[in-house]
Amino acid sequence: MHFFDLISQLNGSFLIQDFAVVMIVAAVMVFVTHKLKQPMVIGYILAGMVIGPFTPPFSLIHDVSTINTLAELGIIILLFVIGTEFPITKLKSVGRISMIVGIAESLGTMMITFFVGQTLGFSQFDSMFLALAMSVTSTVVTVKILEELNMINDKSSVLIMGILIVEDVIVITMLGILQSLALTAAISFLHVLLSIGIVVGFIGGILILGSRYLPPLIDKLARKSDYSVLIIVILGLAFGLSFVAIELGLSPVIGAFLAGVLVAESNSAGIARVITVPLRDVFAALFFVSVGALVDVSKIPLFIIPALVLIVTSFMSKMVIVIPILVKAGYDSTTAVRTGLGLSSARGEMSLIVGKGGQDVGAVSSYILPILGVVTIVTTFVTPYILKIGIKLNISSSPSDDKN
Repeated sequence: MHFFDLISQLNGSFLIQDFAVVMIVAAVMVFVTHKLKQPMVIGYILAGMVIGPFTPPFSLIHDVSTINTLAELGIIILLFVIGTEFPITKLKSVGRISMIVGIAESLGTMMITFFVGQTLGFSQFDSMFLALAMSVTSTVVTVKILEELNMINDKSSVLIMGILIVEDVIVITMLGILQSLALTAAISFLHVLLSIGIVVGFIGGILILGSRYLPPLIDKLARKSDYSVLIIVILGLAFGLSFVAIELGLSPVIGAFLAGVLVAESNSAGIARVITVPLRDVFAALFFVSVGALVDVSKIPLFIIPALVLIVTSFMSKMVIVIPILVKAGYDSTTAVRTGLGLSSARGEMSLIVGKGGQDVGAVSSYILPILGVVTIVTTFVTPYILKIGIKLNISSSPSDDKN
């Protein structure tokens, strides 16, 4: 039996063929977008739309779920590599303001979007799950585009990363509450406290205990001439903490990011980034291709109007909440607006997780997930252009520019 046929049978799908198609089409589309001087993310999404099951005359891939599984691995690796750019001291510098902004803009966006959803005629539960989904910014999309635009070390990006962590914590906690409410018609105060305690304990335990013992171990491994052991250890750390996060009912992106933060505490963070970047690029491409593959182009006209209303509502809500808070906190207007644009633009993986969570407990209508799919595609397309506007901004140079 041919080796590739054996692999296909063992996996129950044409994994090798699907992977080859994804990489070839993605390479072509990325080449085109590069020539047009557009972000690679757009090329990946277009590649997904080309090979997806909804694009006539037929699908070029056999099993979208296989690509989605690989994409989930890509999310973990991407967030891990980003975490290596943010040592604990850097996060502490924006910790307090990240909490204030994250809580204010998440809850504020939820309330405004909920009332807009009700006005559009959605049911109460549809409106609640839509409001939660639209309140959370896509970490994967935003971070990838910031990297492409060479903005990842900008002080607004440091703020964005801190706030994104707060957003993820809020959305995971709120999703559990909404699912509990949908199933039992009652919210347990004890359940809410337990959810918050788990989140705080997980993050605090990793940052306090992990930062004490793991960085010296990583430095010891990095001193060896063979980096193969180092890459296995740090990937084990990334996937291990992601798995623990999932088991605790949290988002795997939190575990992956915190694993990167621990590596950033070592003196070998630069080496870790260099040896993991190729993996990140491959699997991150799979994530964005998978998003494009989920688009049913024929259904877009049906959902485009409510999707656009929700996008504009959440965008404006976040902007009018984030910018004044940061300006009042002493940040210059340029940093405040760039941060607002970064938090207001992209919706993605977490929004889809919220929609799927509502669908799993039978709380939302069947069209909620497709609407969020359209939202994801539209916002992923426009985010690079919105963030480019932020790069060109130079509104003010406040004396408080020293904030980081």
